[in-house]
Amino acid sequence: MKRLSKKIYMDNHATTPMDPRVLKAMMPYLKGKFGNAASGTHFFGREAAEAVERARGQTAKLINAEPREIVFTSGATESNNLALKGAAWANKDKGAHIVTVATEHKSVLDPCKRLSFEGFRVTYLPVKKDGMLDLSDLEKAISAKTILISVMLANNEIGTLQPIAEIGRIAREKGVLFHCDAAQAVGKIPVDTEALGVDLMSFNAHKIYGPKGVGALYVRKRGSQVRVLPLVDGGGHEVGLRSGTLNVPGIVGFGKACDICRREMKVESKRLEGLRNRLSQGILNGLSECVVNGGERNRLPNNLNVSFPGVRADDVIKGLGGIAVSSGSACLSTSPDSSYVLRAIGLSEDLAYSTIRFGLGRFNTQGEVDKVIRRVVSAIKRLRHTKVGHV
Repeated sequence: MKRLSKKIYMDNHATTPMDPRVLKAMMPYLKGKFGNAASGTHFFGREAAEAVERARGQTAKLINAEPREIVFTSGATESNNLALKGAAWANKDKGAHIVTVATEHKSVLDPCKRLSFEGFRVTYLPVKKDGMLDLSDLEKAISAKTILISVMLANNEIGTLQPIAEIGRIAREKGVLFHCDAAQAVGKIPVDTEALGVDLMSFNAHKIYGPKGVGALYVRKRGSQVRVLPLVDGGGHEVGLRSGTLNVPGIVGFGKACDICRREMKVESKRLEGLRNRLSQGILNGLSECVVNGGERNRLPNNLNVSFPGVRADDVIKGLGGIAVSSGSACLSTSPDSSYVLRAIGLSEDLAYSTIRFGLGRFNTQGEVDKVIRRVVSAIKRLRHTKVGHV
């Protein structure tokens, strides 16, 4: 029998494998410690509540927040919806204008679209070739009716890091609320809510080696408290912002994942950046006519987004066998259209369809990187040769 080659996972922007230490922390709450955190009249409930508050503290510490500023949700999509809709509804007496960016995740763009049906006006700012927002465009877009700005910290496709601290400064000067989708950035790079000047910030567990189905929304309470209306009513859990029985095992895993990131992120990010650079150099040295998308400096340490003119990304991925990479965002995996992010930075349709996203993670090794380089270079050369042979 032919032995199957070991599979390699390099799609860590879509999700990450759970760290065994996270699973170990969760196991007691999947077995004997099954209490409802809202049942404070007996030991089982208090035990669960204590675990939730411990995790809340761990989660807050990673982003330099206070535990009371953390609202647990089902994930970053819900957090983004709660931030955008909740803040818009709560502040509509002040205005009805929202400013965001064309390259935001769909869980920001779609809620903005929904709000536009309710009478809110949304401005979608363009980005430059490297995916960066022009701050002068932002300042020009803000009016007396603007109540909310939403800009992601790190792009999920090209890894571009936006100047969030500068945006936070502008928002404060203008008296406008500032929301940041930080799902791709938290745990990969230092994130400090105070230094960044954000009022609302979304992130989740499954992008930092925690469980799926749990996330958080940071809601600033220090100084002038941020007003947000809930999406879900029924019980008043999470200080009234997110009703529903808490996912105790998931929250415990989230807290543990945050704690691991806080302690290990500096070393891990440096290692991943080295692997990413090795991957990039190996592909570019082995192939001609490759285009790296996104900025050279202001990008996530684990992100590489490359266009390979003359071939289709889907064909390349099929030729890689047991290597998991992607042709774009996981949230658009069923869409036949090319990436709106790549189109926004000026790529043609053909080039957008020839693009592969590599997302390195905690469990990738140098040996895997070298294997991916060989397989990608071989697949591209073979496809380009086949195309030439059929001309």
